[in-house]
Amino acid sequence: MYYNKSREETRRGRKLIADLIAAQDKFDSKAFAENFSDDAIVHDEGKTYHGKTEIRQWNEMTNAKYKTKYEPLEVTTEGDKIILAAKISGTFPGSPIIIKYHFETKHGKINSLRI
Repeated sequence: MYYNKSREETRRGRKLIADLIAAQDKFDSKAFAENFSDDAIVHDEGKTYHGKTEIRQWNEMTNAKYKTKYEPLEVTTEGDKIILAAKISGTFPGSPIIIKYHFETKHGKINSLRI
């Protein structure tokens, strides 16, 4: 049987992003962090967050401060790399804005996020 690895990777990547956005829509920081690997790294606004606990805390902080909502505009996948272009709205100056999120995945989880 022929197996199209890139198609399967694309499907998994899109599901991972959909799960992340669904958690964010509910402001559920625990579910948000569960989309990341145990040793994941997030780079945002000049700061780096390591592991699920720090990522959950970072998401809790941004939710409390900005009430961030994501409106996906485009998802591009290439191997284990995913780029999400999204309109981001919330309680911050200049809202809404369009941001590109650069993800790297490993074993079905987000291993790296650079905003």
